[in-house]
Amino acid sequence: MQIRTLLFVIILGAIAALAALNWETFNMPTDLWLGVATVQAPLGVVMLALTALLSAFFLALLIQLQSHSLLESRRHTKELQLQRERADQAEASRFTELRQYVELEMRAIDKQNLELRGTLLDRIERLDTGVTTAIEQSSNTVAAHIGELEDRLERGSSGVTPNRLA
Repeated sequence: MQIRTLLFVIILGAIAALAALNWETFNMPTDLWLGVATVQAPLGVVMLALTALLSAFFLALLIQLQSHSLLESRRHTKELQLQRERADQAEASRFTELRQYVELEMRAIDKQNLELRGTLLDRIERLDTGVTTAIEQSSNTVAAHIGELEDRLERGSSGVTPNRLA
């Protein structure tokens, strides 16, 4: 319970207790001047009725303010929800754009990788061919040298002594 409501209940209880304890005095008729005429009425009951009327007025005002505040709060909540949904949609749109951009970049990278792979395989093929050719040439050169040495050795064993090789 809020402090204002508690204070209101305490004051209202004090007025009710005062009226109950002094009901005979409250109910005693007196002359009341209303500005244009004089009337015989119990001053305590008139003041009690005016206090009740004033309390009812402020209670109605309080209810009106609370309902206005509640309606305003609901309106703000709806607007906030709408803004949240818009922000979520914008964020989803940005994520979609980002995903599309990343996919496009990945495709470009894949294309570059394929091109580089093709270039690298061509280069390896050429190097392989070059190495194979060099090995064959070296093999042929070694075979030629061995053949020449064999010829010289055969000529040397047939009676000719070679002074030097190669």
